[in-house]
Amino acid sequence: MQALKDSFGRSFPYIRLSITDVCNFKCGYCLPNGYQVDKSDNRKFLHLEEIKRLAKVFSRLGVSKIRLTGGEPTVRKDFFDVIKILKNEADIKKVVITTNGYHLDKKAKKLVESGINGVNISIDSLDRNIFRNITGHDRLPEILKGIKNLQELNFDNIKINAVLLNNINASEKDFNNWAEFIKKNKVDFRHIELMRTGDNLDYFNKYHVSSKIFKDYLNKNKWIYQTFGKDAGPSLNYINPKYKGKFGIIAPYSKGFCRTCNRLRITSRGDLRLCLFGNTGISIRHLLQKDDQIDELQDLILGQMKFKKESHYLELGETGLTKNLSTTGG
Repeated sequence: MQALKDSFGRSFPYIRLSITDVCNFKCGYCLPNGYQVDKSDNRKFLHLEEIKRLAKVFSRLGVSKIRLTGGEPTVRKDFFDVIKILKNEADIKKVVITTNGYHLDKKAKKLVESGINGVNISIDSLDRNIFRNITGHDRLPEILKGIKNLQELNFDNIKINAVLLNNINASEKDFNNWAEFIKKNKVDFRHIELMRTGDNLDYFNKYHVSSKIFKDYLNKNKWIYQTFGKDAGPSLNYINPKYKGKFGIIAPYSKGFCRTCNRLRITSRGDLRLCLFGNTGISIRHLLQKDDQIDELQDLILGQMKFKKESHYLELGETGLTKNLSTTGG
């Protein structure tokens, strides 16, 4: 079996697969005006057969984990069919999702029954008003109820992501609120540093704050740094024996962030992206049409690995092809 490796010796057991650009939230840092149809690209989103062929090739190349992203992946009517194909027909060992938690209270049981291995939920604040102001939706109670429902079904691989926003959710009081939450709940909570994309420069300048303020909080409160596994994401994780949950930091502007990169991305219309903020992307969709194209598809993917750069160079202001995070499954 050939494995996915780049010219810097990094391996890639982890794929982030976007299955739609559509999102039903209006988060200020991603889609402040809500989802808008991109009239310059009229390709439909990947259909089930294409997803199956894609996943089979990645499985052959040593991929053990696929994260379904969007947009909001659960808006697809065949969302649960996608999970079934990845788990049962493509032999992907870990299938996880990133969701905004829309109707999570109603979907929790079906998610657990689907065999999903992990659920990441975006919750930028435990303050209901702040949550509504960021997302454009007053849905925090239903999302928290969804987490409770998952836990009552003995599902415990739950992660919460929050984008760190200056003067909105980055105070010691906010951090203490999350500490109280994970003291009682076996949930990994991670702050993600706000990233600049092609269309959010003003927002970025207004709200970006270094994740160092959260790291300082963790150090001050005696949290202990913990290492992670080979198919883990980029989070720096911290544990405290008095707490059921963990804290984490995703700091894309930190030195050496890309050194441990272990994931590639597929957009919802079948483009292979070597990096969230890279300047290169190639469509592989023409090789997803028939079962007998699998060797050609594998060769194309392997050939692209030599173009993966050492770093995303975000710190230099480069945003690459990423206009906003919903277009590449941020």
